[in-house]
Amino acid sequence: MQFYLISDNIDTQMGMRLAGINGVVVHEPDEVKEALEKAVDNKKIAVILITEKLVKLCHELVYDIKLNRRSPLIVEIPDRHATSKITTNINSYVSDAIGMKL
Repeated sequence: MQFYLISDNIDTQMGMRLAGINGVVVHEPDEVKEALEKAVDNKKIAVILITEKLVKLCHELVYDIKLNRRSPLIVEIPDRHATSKITTNINSYVSDAIGMKL
């Protein structure tokens, strides 16, 4: 089982490539959809990492795949241009899980 990256940023792709994760760099909604469909159809891919910016470009397709398919797992990742507060979100999830504020 493999990881696969769909990114809008060459720096993110290069960093993931150093970790042994292959992927593509795309920018337009049509390119994102095509890359997602190819990755979903590839039975060797277990986890698709996709940057936050690209999820916003085609959120309906991403959430449709997340809700209606068992595999692959789609994980939204921040990149250097990320706007979400990932640390705040993680702290919130952990606090909810253990029932204590961190």
